[in-house]
Amino acid sequence: MAKNLRQIPITCSGHTRPVVDLRFSDITPHSYFIISACKDGLPMLREGDTGDWVGTFVGHKGAVWGATINKDATRAATGAADFTAKLWDAKSGTEIHSFSHRHIVKSVDFSSDTNYLVTGCNDKNLRLFDLENYATEPKVFTGHNSNIKKCILVDGCKKIISISDDKTLRVWDTVSNCQTTLLTFDDIPTSIEQSRDGQLLILSHGNSVELYDLNKMEKVKSYSIPSVISAVSISPDKSLFVCGSENFTLYKYSIETGAEIESFKGHFGPVHCIQFSPDGEVYASGSEDGTLRLWQNTIGKTYGLWKLIDSDETNSINTVS
Repeated sequence: MAKNLRQIPITCSGHTRPVVDLRFSDITPHSYFIISACKDGLPMLREGDTGDWVGTFVGHKGAVWGATINKDATRAATGAADFTAKLWDAKSGTEIHSFSHRHIVKSVDFSSDTNYLVTGCNDKNLRLFDLENYATEPKVFTGHNSNIKKCILVDGCKKIISISDDKTLRVWDTVSNCQTTLLTFDDIPTSIEQSRDGQLLILSHGNSVELYDLNKMEKVKSYSIPSVISAVSISPDKSLFVCGSENFTLYKYSIETGAEIESFKGHFGPVHCIQFSPDGEVYASGSEDGTLRLWQNTIGKTYGLWKLIDSDETNSINTVS
């Protein structure tokens, strides 16, 4: 493979305002998919390896701040400024149910079996909804002192991990409804993600990226990044992480050595969200510039819409976007 190949992204247009959240499904019999949340109020579903548009979820009446899709890409969920979280049929785009909240819903996440949905709200509370019985009142988890930025369900549905503008990370036991862990930071934490095997948690705050043992919630590694980080994602094989920054730059680091592998300015605005695809071949980023972009993990590899023309002579990649 030729040296000095540069990243050429697949740019997914269609959104008209900042893209603030995204999530990949697992690999399904029909490839894999990605959902994006945007302040234009119209979350979109795309094919994950090509970025081709599949459909738009229409129903929110305000900016959509959070979006997720379940493993087999049959259900999607979104949270918005209209004080609702919505559950969608990802195949048809039909709204299945709307969950009312008291304030803006910033984050949503499914349990691994899609039986539960957790939401993080600007009323400082987390809510756990039973998707098998919509009439059941949600479990409410109270303790944060400011807006919740992100929440995820881990260990099946036994724990919720949340980060907030109150500069804390908290772990909650969903059986006892009790807070079990409290971590405090000098800066507001901006992003959390669990590794695909459920063993590690990756977190960003300020100029730092940190790895935690998810079972013990003990820090195992820390990395200093040249700029303030807004989002981070760990590769499926746990060998790399990528992160996006407020100065439009994307970074890739080795988890083992801590060495910077790659950095480049890939957007025309701050990067708000980033995640690796389930096969690790691609990572996606969303930005203030209103675009979602797909990037190759291995530059120059023929994959999806990326075609290597002539690695020995042209040192270029042909992409169709």
